[in-house]
Amino acid sequence: MMLGRILLFVGGLFGAAGVALSAVNAHIGGTNIGTAATYLLAHAPALVAIGLLDARRGDGVVRFGGLLLLVGPLLFSGDLLIREFTGERLFPMAAPSGGTLTILGWVIVAIGAIWRRGGESRADDSSSHRLPGKGAGDA
Repeated sequence: MMLGRILLFVGGLFGAAGVALSAVNAHIGGTNIGTAATYLLAHAPALVAIGLLDARRGDGVVRFGGLLLLVGPLLFSGDLLIREFTGERLFPMAAPSGGTLTILGWVIVAIGAIWRRGGESRADDSSSHRLPGKGAGDA
């Protein structure tokens, strides 16, 4: 449950930072600033959605994918921004590592959408389509 709240929080920060960096990019330019803004804005809704899903279900596979979607964009965008403003790198291979973690995070989220411990498929789980607190006949 705590990770879900963290993902929601960071998703909100990613969204805010993406909008702020888009404004900075509009005024001073810089390829890395625009790329970092787009990257953060693209992943903010995913973190919010996974955070909300975690609060409802607590799925470990999707949670792990969400964690990678938190760390990956942070490394990728952080490295681009540090390079843009200081000319230095966060650490060698930070952006490629962040990009790789992000791709892996998306793959794990996709796997988590269809796989459940015990081999059950989520596609067969009709309860996943109900709203929280609603019975089968109330949806």
